Amino acid sequence: MASYAYVAMDKSGKRKKGTMEAPSTAKVENTLKADGLTVIEVKEAGLFDTEVNLNIGSSVSKRDLSVFCRQMVSLLKAGVPIIDAIDMLSQQSENKKLMKALQDVRTEVAKGDTLANAFRTHRECFPDMLINMVEAGEASGSMEIAFERTALQFEKDEQISGAIKKAMIYPIIVICVTVAVVIVLLVKVVPTFEDMFKQMDTELPGITIMVVNLSKFVQNYWYALLAIIAVAAIGIRLYTTSENGKKNVDTVLLKAPLIGKLIQKSTAARFARTLSTLTAAGISLIDALDITAKNMNNYNFREAVIDAKEEVAKGVPLSEPITRSKVFPIMICNMIKIGENTGDLEGMLDRSAGYFEEETEIATAQLMAMMEPMIIVVLAGVCGTIIGAVMAPMAKMYESLDNL
Repeated sequence: MASYAYVAMDKSGKRKKGTMEAPSTAKVENTLKADGLTVIEVKEAGLFDTEVNLNIGSSVSKRDLSVFCRQMVSLLKAGVPIIDAIDMLSQQSENKKLMKALQDVRTEVAKGDTLANAFRTHRECFPDMLINMVEAGEASGSMEIAFERTALQFEKDEQISGAIKKAMIYPIIVICVTVAVVIVLLVKVVPTFEDMFKQMDTELPGITIMVVNLSKFVQNYWYALLAIIAVAAIGIRLYTTSENGKKNVDTVLLKAPLIGKLIQKSTAARFARTLSTLTAAGISLIDALDITAKNMNNYNFREAVIDAKEEVAKGVPLSEPITRSKVFPIMICNMIKIGENTGDLEGMLDRSAGYFEEETEIATAQLMAMMEPMIIVVLAGVCGTIIGAVMAPMAKMYESLDNL
C-alpha cells in the first residue's frame, strides 16, 4: 500500500495533518470522513511529507499503552468514572506525548463524545486496535474486559519485539567493536610499520600492499569515506521505505537461513494474538482482519492478510486463503481450519498465539547461539588479516636473515 499525506479539519475547526497507508486516495478520504473529519487535501506522500520524530523517547510505545490499559482496568474496577480516570492518568503519565493526548481525550469525552471517537483524533498515539476494542467495549458495556485484553495484546507484542531486539544487541555491539578495532589498526598501527616496510629491501606481499593502501585512503580521504557511508545510508533508507524496496527486503529476510524462521514464527504469533483479541471482543472477522493487517510488519504477511480479508468477505473460510498464501506456518493454517470446523476460532487462535510465542523465544535463543561463534570468526578473520598483512613482511625478512 502507498503512503498518503492528508490535511483535514475536525469539528472544532482545528486543522490536522498526517500520513496514512492506504490502497488509494479514496480510501484515505473515506477513513477520515468516518472519523468525523472534513477532508481538505489528500496526496501521495513524498520524502518531506513523512513524519519524522526527532524527540527521542517521546513516542508512545507498546509498553506505555499496556501500562495505560492496565491502569484503566484498575480504575474502572474501582468504580471511577471514565472522565475522572482519564484525567488521573493524564496527570501521572511520564510520556509527554501521551499526557497531552489524554488531556485532549478527556476534554472531548467531557463534551459528550465517545471514548473511541476521542481516541480517533489522536491516531499517532492510539492504534486502530485499541480504538476498535474500546468501541466494542462501549457497545457491549464491557470496557474493563476490552482494556484488559488490549493490555495483554500490547504486552505480548512488546515481549516478542523485546526478544528480537535483545538478540540483535550482541551482533550490533560486536560489529561496532570490529569497526573501531579496524580503524585503530589502519590509522595507528599500519602507519607505524609503513616506514619500516619502505626500508626493507624485499618485495611486499600483495595483502600487505592492499592493507597499506587502504590505510592511506582512510587517513587521507576519511571525509570521502564518511560521505560514501552517509549517501549509502540515505539510499538504503529511501529504498527500504519505498513499497517495492520494503517488499523485496521483507521477502529476502523471510527466506534468509537464520532469521527467516524467526520472522515467520514471531509474525504468526502476532497475527494469531491480534486476531484472537479482536474477535473475542465481538469485532467482525472482516474488520478484525483489516486491523490485523495494519499490525503486520512484514510486507508478505500484510498482503496475505489483506487478500484473506477480501476472500472472507466473499464467503470463503479464512483457512483457505491463509493456506494458499504459503507464508504462514502450516500449523497455524491447520489450527484455523479446526477452529472453523468446531466453531472455536477464537480459542484456536489464542492457543496458536501461545505456541508461536514460545517458539519465537526458542528461535531467538537458537539464533543467538549460532550467531555468536560466527561473529567471533568474522571478527578474528578481519583483524587477523590486517595483523597478518603487517607481520608477513617481517616474517619474510627474518626468513631471509636465517638463510644468510
